[in-house]
Amino acid sequence: MEYEKIIHTIVDPFLINPEAIMVRELPSDNPKDVRLLICAENEDTARLIGKKGMVASALRELISVAGKNENKHIHLSFESFDEEK
Repeated sequence: MEYEKIIHTIVDPFLINPEAIMVRELPSDNPKDVRLLICAENEDTARLIGKKGMVASALRELISVAGKNENKHIHLSFESFDEEK
């Protein structure tokens, strides 16, 4: 399943700069685990995490439902980066 596309479909509409978001799959020791890293600019990362982590929790719940179809456990991590000017 293309988890990166699913994440883009969910989060792009409410980001300030959706073109700058980067979703990458990280290596995992367990074949049933899928680790995804979501990188965005500072303001967008704050939007993705939300107050008290509520948005991040909702994203994790949504993507875990998609993973259950393939018997996979999805892990999401968030990082921010600044555009160099």
